[in-house]
Amino acid sequence: MPEQQMLEKYAELALKTGVNLQKGQMLMVNSTVEGADFTRIVVRKAYEMGAKTVHINWADDAIIRTKYEFESKETLSEVPQWKVDMYDYFAEGGAAILSIRATDPDLLQGIDGEKIAAANKAGAQAMKNFRSFTMNDRIQWSIVSIPITTWAQKIFPEAGEEEAVTKLWEQIFKIVRVDKENPVAAWEEHNNILAQARDFLNRKKYKKLIYKAPGTDLEVELPEGHKWKGGASKTEKEGIPFNANMPTEEVFTVPHKYGVNGQVSSTKPLNYGGNLIDDFTLTFKEGKVVDYKAEQGEATLKHLLETDEGSTRLGEMALVPNESPISQSGLIFYNTLYDENASCHLALGKAYPNSLEGGSDMNEEELDKHGVNDSLSHVDFMMGSGELDIDGVLEDGTTEAVMRKGSWAIKFD
Repeated sequence: MPEQQMLEKYAELALKTGVNLQKGQMLMVNSTVEGADFTRIVVRKAYEMGAKTVHINWADDAIIRTKYEFESKETLSEVPQWKVDMYDYFAEGGAAILSIRATDPDLLQGIDGEKIAAANKAGAQAMKNFRSFTMNDRIQWSIVSIPITTWAQKIFPEAGEEEAVTKLWEQIFKIVRVDKENPVAAWEEHNNILAQARDFLNRKKYKKLIYKAPGTDLEVELPEGHKWKGGASKTEKEGIPFNANMPTEEVFTVPHKYGVNGQVSSTKPLNYGGNLIDDFTLTFKEGKVVDYKAEQGEATLKHLLETDEGSTRLGEMALVPNESPISQSGLIFYNTLYDENASCHLALGKAYPNSLEGGSDMNEEELDKHGVNDSLSHVDFMMGSGELDIDGVLEDGTTEAVMRKGSWAIKFD
């Protein structure tokens, strides 16, 4: 384990900059038993900051794997009502939600894909109300990661268990700026930089983005009234700032669900449902995936696309410069939270309604009319690289460079 001081700085950052816990507020933490020591630090810090109560939902990779090995598809598809009620209780009570995420990228390798797909779909249906709180920023929520042995050794296969975990801690501290003297201040500066990019793109109001790279030739229309977001978000009513993802290097918005045409190829493995999907290509016509192939995990990709109709359409488009510290690390993390912040990416499935002007107040039919996708799924995949060029098409049809060779081609000042 790293020095106690570094762990405490990380815990404090997650609580102050991540969820921005308020005095008297409830906190729900999702964590792994392998990260119990760090989670205990988070709990103590939360109470010292004035938390009303802290509830922990523990998970264990070994037990999750065992459940999938022995339980039937029908049993795995049953989500107990008490679990749904618990999540709704905390969300409706205005709690902050912190997920300390760490899992084995190959956790469910070899498990029947139909079991995984059925469990994922049932879980998404059951948590639909809870997810409306996070995807509309009605509460503060944040995701951070900590090393576990299996994940660390996937990234550093030549290292022993202890060395791999140490190496991953070092990378995490560097990437989320815990190695800075004042991480909270460093994040304020970083959020300001992302805000400049976000505000520039919002002034431009591009009608379409055109992506070109090896294996990618894609045009994505943007709906009228789209909003670029990035860096810190604010809760819908109280305006409390928080960072949903730590790390984050992206600015993102909503694509038009019926306005995506062409082909896109992945540039990093996608960890979905405990299995890896790699070297895959999606072909879109009028917004829908009409063809796909994958060198690894094609059956898993098929199950993802078959979740529902919305899972065959895009719900998010995000721009990340190749200079991102995750990209510059030269590592593949096999973890979407990290890999998506190394690369421009797209997401299959549900869009964030508040990425459209007035979207949070619209029903599903109204969102659809504006081209905003709905789905039980929301799965980011990486398609950016140092070879990606992006052009923006303005209202008058003028085309201008947005990214060249994976770097910004525009100045934000």
